[in-house]
Amino acid sequence: MKCLYRLGKALMLPVSCLPIAGILLGLGFWLDPIGYGNHLLLAQIFVLAGSSLLDHMSILFAVGVAFGMADEQDGSAALAGVVAWLIMQYLLSMDMVHMIAEGRIDASYFQHIENQFMGILSGMIGAYCSNLYRFIRLRGPFAAFGGRRFVAIAASGYAVVVSLLLLFIWPHLYRGCIYFGTSLLDTGAVGAGVYAFMNRLLIPTGLHHALNSVFWFDMAGISDLNAFWSSTGVYGQTGQYMTGFFPVMIFGLPGAALAMYHTAYKKNRKMAGGLLLSAAICSVLTGVTEPMEFAFMFLAPGLFFVHAFLTGISGFVCALLPFRIGFNFSAGLLDYVLSLNAPMALNAWLLLPIGLAFGILYYVVFRFCILRFHLKTPGREDEL
Repeated sequence: MKCLYRLGKALMLPVSCLPIAGILLGLGFWLDPIGYGNHLLLAQIFVLAGSSLLDHMSILFAVGVAFGMADEQDGSAALAGVVAWLIMQYLLSMDMVHMIAEGRIDASYFQHIENQFMGILSGMIGAYCSNLYRFIRLRGPFAAFGGRRFVAIAASGYAVVVSLLLLFIWPHLYRGCIYFGTSLLDTGAVGAGVYAFMNRLLIPTGLHHALNSVFWFDMAGISDLNAFWSSTGVYGQTGQYMTGFFPVMIFGLPGAALAMYHTAYKKNRKMAGGLLLSAAICSVLTGVTEPMEFAFMFLAPGLFFVHAFLTGISGFVCALLPFRIGFNFSAGLLDYVLSLNAPMALNAWLLLPIGLAFGILYYVVFRFCILRFHLKTPGREDEL
């Protein structure tokens, strides 16, 4: 648990960069809501600027975790984290997997390998090598590579070993997520709820992409996202695997942010408020939830499980009701507005009462859990 807490503290640095990325995306999408930034130069600049951070969140986490978890926080640990990340990204890229495995492993399993899990893993390698090898002394012609210089060298070796292990482990994990998703296809609202729960629970690993491919795209013949926008689905059914995310992202997580702000220590409240407010705005406008979720995911893993469970409840309730809306990017306010006139949208006004209910539920549950179990959310961290 102490390791998870240290990891959560270390992640606060890179996480603080993410809300501005979501806000930049939101500005770009609002300036050009139809073209998502492709029809207006200024909008495109905002979208590309925001995407440059969110699309490469993995390397931000590699640097932040390596630096934050190292006993001696200096550049050598961060450099080692980047070295590990670069090696793992290259060795596990689709082209390299195809070449190394010679077709024996489906390289498509590695199309989303640049994920938060890989960044965190790379950062932990960097921190571990810094703690273990920064005082090592080499003799003879290798003396110049001792001490901090050896940290990155050691990290590269560990990264190669870990990459080889993941080469065989990752496809099984990916296939397992797909199999789990397909097993939910005929379970109606219950399946939609379980999917929403697992979608949030898998966020730290990046394996939610495998699960999403079953429900949102054409892997299992559902294609919920494409069918919603192309109007080729079944009215009243299509959209059930997207609708449940809207109450959580537009109302629920802001309610959680308010609870974390109110329970933060007074001396830290201003600092926590800035982070939580920007993360909440990011979630509401664009549906990008990582700035909020990673702010407490490892500091209070039990609370993240509660968040995933509440998301599952939202998915179940929305699928059970005659309520259908969809998104192109994520379940934020912009996509909600755009989906109002979609032919497959059904009773879109229900988002307001359902969302308000989930906003209150999130606030009450988060506040109770934080105070009852003395959870370490932003503004309540101890000094290590």
